[in-house]
Amino acid sequence: MSSLLHAVRSAVAPLTRTRFFRAVGPVVLPPAERVLAWCSGGRLQISALLVPSLVLHTRGARSGKPRDTYLMYTPDGPGRAIVAGSAFAQDRHPAWTYNLLAHPDASISVRGRHIPVHATLVEDGERDAIWAQIERQWPGYRGYERASGRKVRLFRLERPQRA
Repeated sequence: MSSLLHAVRSAVAPLTRTRFFRAVGPVVLPPAERVLAWCSGGRLQISALLVPSLVLHTRGARSGKPRDTYLMYTPDGPGRAIVAGSAFAQDRHPAWTYNLLAHPDASISVRGRHIPVHATLVEDGERDAIWAQIERQWPGYRGYERASGRKVRLFRLERPQRA
């Protein structure tokens, strides 16, 4: 990662952990992401200006209806990504985490490219190492977990093995 990008992330990251951002972010960012995605044909995301970002395509846990969620991700080797259900430090798990628990076969879009994935919940023994990996990309991100008062669900998204 370039030192300039790291410096910008380090400067912006503390702002994203403020009460103001945690209150305004969930209201403003998802609609803004949808508008930018529509205008760019799915190739651009606001969050992608600072971190790797994707659109997670799931089925509703109860309804089975298609759901799209704009998320930051952390690369985890070839064909793998980590996503965290931080939900802006809200006290509830985000809906998309329930969707992945119910229907782990999903897909993602990265810069307009559609990729099938299988989601696996990260086990307790791996959590500290995964959080360290995430925080190398976005300093202090685990603060969302502490602020939420809950154990944030971490998922590894991986391309399905071909038979």
